[in-house]
Amino acid sequence: MKSPFEIKKEICEVGHKLWTKGFVAANDGNISVKINDHEFYCTPTGVSKASLTPDMIIKVDENGKKLEGKLNPSSEIKMHMRVYRERPDVTAVVHAHPPVATAFTVADIDLDQYILPEAVLTIGDVPTCDYGTPSTMEIPDSLDPYIQNHDAFLLRNHGALTVGCNLTKAFFVMEEVEFNAVICKHAMELGAVHEIPNDQLKKLMELRKKMNIPGRHPGIDYDDEPAKDANSAELVELITKKVMAALNK
Repeated sequence: MKSPFEIKKEICEVGHKLWTKGFVAANDGNISVKINDHEFYCTPTGVSKASLTPDMIIKVDENGKKLEGKLNPSSEIKMHMRVYRERPDVTAVVHAHPPVATAFTVADIDLDQYILPEAVLTIGDVPTCDYGTPSTMEIPDSLDPYIQNHDAFLLRNHGALTVGCNLTKAFFVMEEVEFNAVICKHAMELGAVHEIPNDQLKKLMELRKKMNIPGRHPGIDYDDEPAKDANSAELVELITKKVMAALNK
């Protein structure tokens, strides 16, 4: 079992990685780790993830109330607590603003195309949750339709939330979400997105089962042929329709 200092140090290391990769800016993002059913470590508000030190990490209870620490916990600890309440299998939560994945939510484009075997194995399609005001219950509530079947969630106009059986896993899921989004964006810019065909998707899901990969996976609907190739003209038309629909709301 890891000591309190080791857990706090690991939180700081993940925070540094988020900042180095450009997944957060200024004092964006937050990280938490479950100690037991009633105690959690989390990052403080108002501190850059590049500057985190173990003595800055806060201990809170299941309601997000501070138990230990000089600083105050993130105001967005509510969404972390919602995850822990609904998902006993989760012991770590990471919230960040990965630029490309977040851009998908701003453009109202779903990150649901099966293009990379690694992403198919680990995260499947990533749902986009309804927009919510930061630090309110709107964001935790937006997770509810998806929380039982996914380990990664895009928060509309607000970034991404990833969970895992440990902090390393939660961070890796965040990396996978952004990398998948980057590849998908580049493919769109090159003029076509060729998805992995159904027969190969089935093989990947069988492999996932054999490998006993941890975490919740949404599965794949094989009734819908995923190999929808989008050329540049179709993509422009799709984005235009979505922009016009948004403007007419």
